This record gives sequence, C-alpha cells and structure tokens, in this order.
Amino acid sequence: MEPEREPRRIREGYLVKKGSMFNTWKPMWVVLLEDGIEYFKKKTDNSPKGMIPLKGSTFTSPCQDFGKRMFVMKLTTAKQQDHFFQASHLEDRDVWVKDIKKAIKCIAGGQRFSRKSTRKSIKLPTTINLGELYLSMKDPDKGIREMKLEKDKKIFNHCFTGSCVVDWLLSNNSIRNRQEGQMLASALLNEGYFQPAGDISKSALEGLSETSFLDHEDAYYYFADSGFFSEGNSSDDDGIFKEEFRGAVVKQGCLLKQGHRRRNWKVRKFVLREDPAYMHYYDPAGGEEPLGAIHLRGCVVTAVEDAPDGKKNDVGGNLFEIITANEVHYILQAATSTERTEWIKAVQVVSRTGK
Repeated sequence: MEPEREPRRIREGYLVKKGSMFNTWKPMWVVLLEDGIEYFKKKTDNSPKGMIPLKGSTFTSPCQDFGKRMFVMKLTTAKQQDHFFQASHLEDRDVWVKDIKKAIKCIAGGQRFSRKSTRKSIKLPTTINLGELYLSMKDPDKGIREMKLEKDKKIFNHCFTGSCVVDWLLSNNSIRNRQEGQMLASALLNEGYFQPAGDISKSALEGLSETSFLDHEDAYYYFADSGFFSEGNSSDDDGIFKEEFRGAVVKQGCLLKQGHRRRNWKVRKFVLREDPAYMHYYDPAGGEEPLGAIHLRGCVVTAVEDAPDGKKNDVGGNLFEIITANEVHYILQAATSTERTEWIKAVQVVSRTGK
C-alpha cells in the first residue's frame, strides 16, 4: 500500500484574518494547501493555529459584509462555518481568489491541483477577466488617460470621467454598446478596481442612482491605489492630501518591520510611491492613516544576512535594511528571497528618481 501523499503548498503569504470568537482582525501567515487552508500566528511557527478544510466549501469574493473594509474574502465550510480573510491590496486578493477557487474545484472533481491548465487561453464571449481588463486600463500607453479635472471649485488629480471609461471599452472592442459598458464598469467599481471621486459618483455608488457606475462626463473616478488626490474647498470627505501621498503607487504588500524602541517585529502593510519617493506603512488589520513614512530620496537599501540582536531563529531570513538620508535605520523582512530582491530593486529605482 502506497503511503499517503502530503498535500502540496499552493500559495502562502500574509493575510488578515477575522477572529472566530471576537470581532478582531489580525495578520496571519496563511498557507493554501491542496485540501485546506492553514494559518499561523507567525511564519516561523511549526504548528498552525488552525486548519480549514476545503472539501465541500464555498468561496465568496468580493465579500462586502464589513462596510469600508476592502479586499475581503469569505470561505464557508461544509459545516456552514464562515472564515473571513483580507488581502493587503487588489492584486494580492485576486491571486488568492484564483488559487482558492481552483483548489475547491479540483477537490470536487477529484483532480490534482495543477497550474498548467491556467495557462490555456480560453475565450468565452460571456466571460471577461476583470483583473486583466483592469491592468489593460492602467497601461500608461494604451490605457485610460488620467487627467486633472475641476468641478465646484475643487480639483481632482489622476482622475477620469465615467464616459471616458465606456469610450475606452468601446474602442477596445470589450463591449457592444454603452449599456454593456456601464454594466461592465459597475462590476469593476463593485469589485474595488475603481473608486468614486466627488459627490455625483459617490451618490451613485451609495444607491442614490439606478446604477452604481455613471456613464457621464460629470461623474469622476480613479484607479484603486493610484496617485489620486484632490484639493480645494469642498463639502465632501476627500480632504487635502499631503505632498508625500501624490506619487503613483509602484509596489505594495505586507512585510515584517522591526520596531525602533522595543525591537519587536510586527506585520505591516507597505505602500511604495514615486515622485515624491515615500514608503508608508499601515496596520494591515485596519486604519486608513499610516503609522509612519520613510522618505526614500537619497536612501541606501541593502540585503541583511544576519538578523539583528542575534534573534535569527525567531525572525528568519530575507531581511533588508533601509537607511534614509537622515540616517534613520529600518529593518524589514520579506517572505521570500525573491520578494526581498523585488523590494530592494523597487526602492533603489524610486530613491534615485523620486523627489
């Protein structure tokens, strides 16, 4: 009799998980296996804090059960137990959604999870991949052009109109008519790919109009995680963004950060912007205001092979250090060596070109 095969790891990384007993959200190291999801308090832990079986489960994304909390996914087990996970950003959520859905489908069909089948180009007339469409829209050369728009004595930067979106969809043969374009744009808006800017588009999303997305010149929108900001006098809550938030987002994701005082390690969501060059870090479990900012202009970033304070066994590897022009040191840890290399390269480019 052949020994039972160990389930393979399909994907792993940081996600924020809602507690099953209390309404608390905490970052966890999550591992997607072929037959279930394990989650750990720390990446270096040997045993998981919990295990969620995928057999007979259903998966929901986007999950909008928590108001303004974005990029939430819901997994409901065969025993009708709900588990909620939140990704750090849109692209991160999409890759988790794709793999979890496929793992559930493979279990139901008695098949082994394989990434080869995902490479097949299958085009169905009624099926549109919103993630791929969004990336095409953001293409700097062929995508939707971001503009500076003014309305009611207020300026909206890195923005575009609802009619521009539908025009772009028509020109790219993604739709047959403007009505289809409005439906497709509404799906992009509901999924979080677009965000409303200004009272007209916000009112439509909140249900004060017949559709969530408006094919209109006066309805303003912007790409999620773009360099959008507004300025001027207004009654809405857009606010006046600081100079350091005006740069376009280059890279984002969760990293471990060492504290300056207690030297303890905590998971933080980092957003890297260029022109001006900044890295803001947030509590991944919630909060729109950053906990801090790293000004990258003139900084030095290097890989670190030895963990500080001799705690290598507790922290692990893949560390890197950012030293700002003011000689403030930040020690960070990526999940993998590849991810560490990507962050170092991105910071190096931004630090040379950004203000």
